[in-house]
Amino acid sequence: MATRLSKLFVRTLREDPADAEVRSHKLLIRAGYIRRQAPGIFAWLPLGLRVKARLEQVIREEMERAEAQEVHFPALMPREPYERTGRWEEYGEALFRLQDRKEADYLLAPTHEEAFTLLVKDLYTSYKDLPLTIYQIQDKYRDEARPRAGLLRGREFTMKDAYSFDYTDEGLDRSYETQRAAYERIFTRLGIEYEIVQADAGAMGGSRSEEFLHPTPVGEDTFVRSAGGYAANVEAYTTSLPEPVASDGAPAPVIFDSPGTTTIQTLVDHANAVVPGAPDGGWSAAHTLKNVVLALTHLDGTREVVVVGIPGDRDVDDKRAEVAFAPAAVEPATAEDLERNPGLVRGFIGPWSEAGPALGEKSTTRVRYFLDPRVVDGTTWITGANTVDAHVYGLVAGRDFTADGVVEVANVREGDPAPDGSGPVTLERGMEIGHVFQLGRKYADSLGLKVLDENGKQVTVTMGSYGIGVTRVLAIIAELFSDEKGLIWPEQIAPFDIHVVATGKGKEAYDLADELIAGLEAAGKDVLFDDRLKTSPGVKFGDAEILGVPQIVVAGRGAKDGDVELWDRRTGDRETVPVAEAIARLTA
Repeated sequence: MATRLSKLFVRTLREDPADAEVRSHKLLIRAGYIRRQAPGIFAWLPLGLRVKARLEQVIREEMERAEAQEVHFPALMPREPYERTGRWEEYGEALFRLQDRKEADYLLAPTHEEAFTLLVKDLYTSYKDLPLTIYQIQDKYRDEARPRAGLLRGREFTMKDAYSFDYTDEGLDRSYETQRAAYERIFTRLGIEYEIVQADAGAMGGSRSEEFLHPTPVGEDTFVRSAGGYAANVEAYTTSLPEPVASDGAPAPVIFDSPGTTTIQTLVDHANAVVPGAPDGGWSAAHTLKNVVLALTHLDGTREVVVVGIPGDRDVDDKRAEVAFAPAAVEPATAEDLERNPGLVRGFIGPWSEAGPALGEKSTTRVRYFLDPRVVDGTTWITGANTVDAHVYGLVAGRDFTADGVVEVANVREGDPAPDGSGPVTLERGMEIGHVFQLGRKYADSLGLKVLDENGKQVTVTMGSYGIGVTRVLAIIAELFSDEKGLIWPEQIAPFDIHVVATGKGKEAYDLADELIAGLEAAGKDVLFDDRLKTSPGVKFGDAEILGVPQIVVAGRGAKDGDVELWDRRTGDRETVPVAEAIARLTA
């Protein structure tokens, strides 16, 4: 039976909501699909639930094709499993924590690796039970510091998460490729452009990790790709290492006065005036070593100041720094941090001083010193001398200073070489829509998931994890399939197959609409019927445009002759045809 718009729980809005930033957020609110409850939290209305259910059905069909079985876990989970894997602390402030009346600790799950692992441990004991892939479609919770863009970055969101279980690495490879292929089919069916990029696993852990990114200017992720096929998000990009430079016979470093040169640009200008031996074109920022002071907050709450030396023509990328020092939280050091470390002279920090190394493994201070991969042994730098108004030139890496380690925190730039040798990279913006991981044995080890192999020996199970952000994908589809007038859903996830609009004051149009609907429903079509008697045609057409059902049929002026108007919302084409022809064409 057709859904009558006069009875449907929906109200469309003519103006954009004040807090909406992107098109999908504006249209989903205005069309009556969702309503805001709190920052990053939304209620789903009947139209929104219909689209969401159809999107989930596409996912379920492809999961079944990939031989994955559906389960469902609660969102409210106990602390203990997450504590055993270390993620109770690792998630930090992003985790919603709560207590019951007996003061037992719980969380609202941001993801369910622990629950899946323990379920399989409870039921399976033999290699004969494997391989196994199970999944769920369920709401997740993360306390985002800045929820934004409607469904694109919320505190409550729906995710499809699947987990594979194998007892050999070869089995994990096969399961991984099966799920990866299923994702490609899902996004192809949904009409979403995607790029598969190498990614960092983050708090998920594991080895191989790839993201499915949708290229879009509103994306919150930056990724790189080369014409030769390399693609990675910036966090996973690895610098191509220069060869070490022979430094035998290089002169000793020289300290020079540099009053007021507390920025790279003022240092370069001053160096070109006073430092001898400038290369063709003069000294540049690339010849300087910038020493950036960062503050790490570790899981136990302790705060540590570290210094990272990077080429002066680069800046620290916050996301790359987060990955480099995970699971610690990273932020720029404050004035108070520097006051507690008087050996760090602001504006003139360097890894060397006349009295000996100022930082690094030979240092007597507590400050650890790290270097960018480009600072290889034998390279020569201009940098701070750890004295007010003084810098040093001719400082040779590996000879005059060393470091506690190498970290990838510097920003990636257009034209940087792809690490696989496939050419220079370009920078793109994208939105994550899926992520596949080879978790390996991290969670199975922590939670004791073992099975007996062919020889009766206990072996630790190896796992894969495969996630799709369902509500984020829905929002991206709303971004892609829309125009200035409203939504235009793809047929496979539209809330209805056909939107029938009856206009005019006469009975003929409504009678003809009933005849049309009967024919459509007999062929199994799901119909939305705008049967509102006291609503003007203009309002009805405006609602049809914003609601986004791709096929619209208008019973109006031609009703007395038995004609209706076919309106393809995707192309804008309109055509008047007899009602019998309309039924035949819409049900073919």
